[in-house]
Amino acid sequence: MSFSISGKTAIITGAADGIGLAIARHLADRGANVMCADSNEKKLMEELGDTPDEGNIRVFAGDLRQRLTIANLVSATIDAFDEVDILVNASRQVMPTDPLDIDDSSVETLLQQNLMTALQLSQQVARRMMKQAEGQTEGQVGSIINLSSIAARQHQPDMMGYSIASAAVQQMTRSLALVLAPHRIRVNAISFGSVMSASLRAAVAENRDWRDNIRAHTPLGRIAGPNELCEAVQFLAAESSGFMTGEIMTIDGGRTLLDVVSAPAH
Repeated sequence: MSFSISGKTAIITGAADGIGLAIARHLADRGANVMCADSNEKKLMEELGDTPDEGNIRVFAGDLRQRLTIANLVSATIDAFDEVDILVNASRQVMPTDPLDIDDSSVETLLQQNLMTALQLSQQVARRMMKQAEGQTEGQVGSIINLSSIAARQHQPDMMGYSIASAAVQQMTRSLALVLAPHRIRVNAISFGSVMSASLRAAVAENRDWRDNIRAHTPLGRIAGPNELCEAVQFLAAESSGFMTGEIMTIDGGRTLLDVVSAPAH
């Protein structure tokens, strides 16, 4: 099977910085057409806004919690590249939860941002993939890749909302994989440990002890860079993983091999 994604079209959410930006650039460098979506229009334009209209990168700014915005994103992708073959739901929000505060709305916020946005975009993209595959009887129709976290398995009271949302994304991945398998659309997820995302970079900048704690509880002894997820995303997007669906790929430096709860799971 081929690891090539050249000529394929991908939508990447959360593409203005950190992990999403690294994935977008990686796929574009390997010949994919990439629509980079993010709610932070200023940051998106700073990083990618100087790309020429005739190139293989486009940008789309908008609040993907809104169904109309999602529809506009899919339409913009089709207008630019005629089709969509790959969706990477890389947009995530991380925030603490006070489990005993009845006014704490973080669980609802994180489910909306991390789960519902990915679900609704996956639904619309899958419908488009099925439409463009009408009349075809062989080959991969599309690949959807969700980014989750080992927080789904590791427990910290102040990260309850993030853990719930991460677990929900993984179960959504399995459910959609079953629904879309007859249409030859694969759905997988990457559950990662501490990767130097924009949110983690800000957190460890304020608390160096946090950085040291993460390293101490990671068997490989370091925090991963965003680029280390990119090859895994390419593998799941390409036909090289053509018999994989509903899988949760763990990339965490060995963190989940240890029975610890003291190191934050980002």
